[in-house]
Amino acid sequence: MNKKSILQLVLLVTLATLLAVGCAKKPAPPVEEEAPMVTKMPEQEVSGIQERELTEAEIREREAQARAAAEAAAREEAARTGIQRIFFDFDQYVLTSQARDILAGNAAYLKANPEVSVRIEGHCDERGSDEYNLALGERRAQSAQKYLISLGIDSSRLDVISYGEEKPLDPGNNEEAWAKNRRAEFVVTR
Repeated sequence: MNKKSILQLVLLVTLATLLAVGCAKKPAPPVEEEAPMVTKMPEQEVSGIQERELTEAEIREREAQARAAAEAAAREEAARTGIQRIFFDFDQYVLTSQARDILAGNAAYLKANPEVSVRIEGHCDERGSDEYNLALGERRAQSAQKYLISLGIDSSRLDVISYGEEKPLDPGNNEEAWAKNRRAEFVVTR
């Protein structure tokens, strides 16, 4: 190798080294992380609302209100669908001809809507003992249930319950009120 070639080779290596160093990525400057913003909450309630434990009576009252709202919604659904309540004579659970006509209409609705199930609630007026009225309310609900089954409604879609005199339709203490309270209600459950 002559002197000129060696000089060219040294220049070439130096140039390549300078290019390599010059094009190298510079490391990014470290990003200073911002400290998370901390908001200090006041130690006392600002709004004036303080949580407190509910008493057992308040819990029962709230549960009763929730049940009443759910039952009211179910009754509205029954009213919207055209399912009607039926009434009974004093101290009776035998279906009147008017009750049978209404039950035929309820059965027609249930046949047209096979996804619907109902709870039949038996009710009584305030006369009679609690035990007697619970039993009579159950016989009234069962009477309506049996008639609907005889019209072709599957028994699995019909539940019964008796409320006796606990849920009067009319709180009055006269024959007109008692007549309204001797009934079976139909509540859509699904």
